[in-house]
Amino acid sequence: MRYLAVLYLATLVVFVPIDLVFLGLVAKTFFAAEVGDMLGPIRPLPAVLFYLLYIAGIVVFVGSRGLGSGQTLLLGALFGLVCYATFELTALALLRHWTWAVVGVDIGWGVVATAIAATAGSWIAARVGAGG
Repeated sequence: MRYLAVLYLATLVVFVPIDLVFLGLVAKTFFAAEVGDMLGPIRPLPAVLFYLLYIAGIVVFVGSRGLGSGQTLLLGALFGLVCYATFELTALALLRHWTWAVVGVDIGWGVVATAIAATAGSWIAARVGAGG
């Protein structure tokens, strides 16, 4: 149980800051240029719920398997691809102003960020949380 708690917290601590940097630097201008008329203010509760649930998904479907770092990186990338593509392709299918450029950038980011967070979280948990 301790291992899973450390894995969850480590993955959260890795994923959230890198995602916030991406959102603040890349996405802010890029998404505004692509679909700016659809953007509104950030709502904190849904954002927090996303992070809590997404990290749980990474832990359950990737990190808790105790695989080597190469396999964790690959499964993290695959999990990111599936999750981000689910949203992006649905948005592209339903929303008038959604663009292929947004789809490509966001899915690519989801793949990279999830792979990094899953691998780093597992690495940290193996060292810190191995006692339980």
